[in-house]
Amino acid sequence: MAVSALVAVAVALAQAGPGSAAPPPPSNPSDSDISAGRADADAKAARVGELTGELTQAEARLQELTDEVSRKMELVNKARVDLEAAQAEAAKALADAESARVEADAAGKAVEDGRRDLDEFAAASYQQGSTIGSISAYLGATSPEDLLARAQLLEAVSGSSLNAMEQIELSRTEKANKDSAARAALDEANRKQAAADEAKKAADEAQAVAVQAQQDQAGQAALIRDSKAGVEAQLAEALGAVDGLTAQRAQYDEWAANKQREDDENARRAAESAAAQQEEDDAPAQAQPAQRPRPVQSAPSGDGVEIAISRAMAYIGTRYSWGGGNYNGPTVGIRDGGVGDSYGDYYSVGFDCSGLMMYAFAGAGVYIPHYSGYQYNSGRKVPLNQAQRGDMLFWGPGGGTHVALYLGGGMMIEAPYSGSSVRVSPVRYGGIMPYATRLL
Repeated sequence: MAVSALVAVAVALAQAGPGSAAPPPPSNPSDSDISAGRADADAKAARVGELTGELTQAEARLQELTDEVSRKMELVNKARVDLEAAQAEAAKALADAESARVEADAAGKAVEDGRRDLDEFAAASYQQGSTIGSISAYLGATSPEDLLARAQLLEAVSGSSLNAMEQIELSRTEKANKDSAARAALDEANRKQAAADEAKKAADEAQAVAVQAQQDQAGQAALIRDSKAGVEAQLAEALGAVDGLTAQRAQYDEWAANKQREDDENARRAAESAAAQQEEDDAPAQAQPAQRPRPVQSAPSGDGVEIAISRAMAYIGTRYSWGGGNYNGPTVGIRDGGVGDSYGDYYSVGFDCSGLMMYAFAGAGVYIPHYSGYQYNSGRKVPLNQAQRGDMLFWGPGGGTHVALYLGGGMMIEAPYSGSSVRVSPVRYGGIMPYATRLL
């Protein structure tokens, strides 16, 4: 009986054959290999975290300098307007001074002409010895009556001329005073124009300094961003290596499990065959029914918050474009007359901060306007320390400077500024509003 059982086992094993045997074992990475890979990935991740912090600080400083450039631009506009006004005032003062000078010159000429006429009158009287004028008219008198008549006539003629001369002199004095006042006004206008011109130059220089500082900071931020991208690539490679080792280990574990199941099945079959040989002497063994695997339950679909977050996350790396984005996705931006134009936002497809929020929440059936200040008041206010995943975070007065979507764990997704792209970053608490806005 024992011999027949052994024969049955041998037959069962022979029937299994090489075709049902488990495949050769795959490579099985050691625990030290996997640990070393994970340590390398952890180091790369730590460096990415450090660079993320540096980049956050650099970009915060860049934002400060960008705001400073905006203020300097407005000061340049003010200086330009003041200069134009001073130039107009100086031009008017110059015209007034020129007009007053012409009038004063004309009055002076009138005085000279009057004096010349009086001189001619006196000369003619002297030559003719008549009563027309001058002392010589008295010398030719033939009687006291004639002398009195000549004196009366000379007095009448001279008095009329002298009155006319007095009026001319008064007019000349008035116009000379007007000319002097006009020149003084012109000097003051020229002084104001010079001061405005100096203010314009100073404002231009201050703007140039601010722009240079902003450009330098942008360069530094770009270097850090490039370094971070490089380390992120190394991190991705390290994670890929760890995933590869882990996958090899999982493949080996699966192979080992399959082989164990196959060995168990072969042993079971051998036992059944041996039991079949002993049916005449022993009762047949009762085979135990195999356990059916439980069906895998599918995970429930995401709620509105997760829909909004997944829609935003799908566009990580999409460029920032001022004015870009709507309920349907990224769009061409619009001109801002400044930094955005210099980056070509007005002809590039992308999102700005509020445009990204529009698109994210539209997927959950919530439609908000394309302005962060309005978005701040579009839902329920929640204290910042109670913010949850899916709440919107805001910066600036009335939330009108910037908006981002909170992911939880101190992280957020945002479209930061021109020259950048949609990204996940740590929450910046400088200038943040004390309340988050909850839409879902």
